[in-house]
Amino acid sequence: MSLFKPSLDILQPQWSACAPESVDALFTARAGGVSSGPWGDATGIMGLNVAFHTGDAPACVKMNRGIVAQLVPSDPKWLTQTHSTTIVCADDVDGALGAAPEADASYSMTPGTVCTVMVADCLPVLISDTKGRIVAAVHAGWKGLADGIIQKTIETLRRKLNDPQASFAVWLAPRIGKESFEVGEDVLVAMKKHLPDAQDAFAALEGGKYLCDLALLARQALALSNVPPGNVIDCALSTVTNKERFFSYRRDGERSGRHAAMIWIKATA
Repeated sequence: MSLFKPSLDILQPQWSACAPESVDALFTARAGGVSSGPWGDATGIMGLNVAFHTGDAPACVKMNRGIVAQLVPSDPKWLTQTHSTTIVCADDVDGALGAAPEADASYSMTPGTVCTVMVADCLPVLISDTKGRIVAAVHAGWKGLADGIIQKTIETLRRKLNDPQASFAVWLAPRIGKESFEVGEDVLVAMKKHLPDAQDAFAALEGGKYLCDLALLARQALALSNVPPGNVIDCALSTVTNKERFFSYRRDGERSGRHAAMIWIKATA
């Protein structure tokens, strides 16, 4: 489902068939903030860039984060993302500029704690166990996928729950589409280390290049973690080809804005 307020575009997962009602999630689109230029919306104004490191005016980013914070039950738990497989408990994250820990996934079992990752082509993976006991947000670029961040996150969640059979619902949010993500053979080789069927997610081009399907690789990782395919909900939206709604590093370069992908357990009355 996509919600629209004046100048504010938000996506939410269509996963009611597998996710518990006690969990909520959203993805901020490009429009709805105060940034301009490359960090603006498709017309160059009112952009909702949430990243300080892209060259945007810090005051604008701070205001944009304030707008985002009004959409969720508490301040988002921002991370300093480094394409690692480091996973932290969001309850322990300060999230303030200069204090956010280096990590690429966070989890929480506390109602109202908002697990958050920033993306602009990398795949955001939002996870909830089907009983609503724990949630996680994962920044899954190709390096993280190749190093097993999704499998590691699922393993961490089951360990924290003390439930080896815990079942999960997963939302694959907007990311670079398979028609746009051209990579070298090194990416395929790296993927094969943890994903034995990785070849199926690569379409060969001339000159030793490939088109890479991040969503299919994520599905493979989830299958290896015993997440049922029917519990994986894919929005199937590409950040690259939909300039009206999304920022894209591959399309726009280093000054591309960033989106926020967030998930939390709802606080009980």
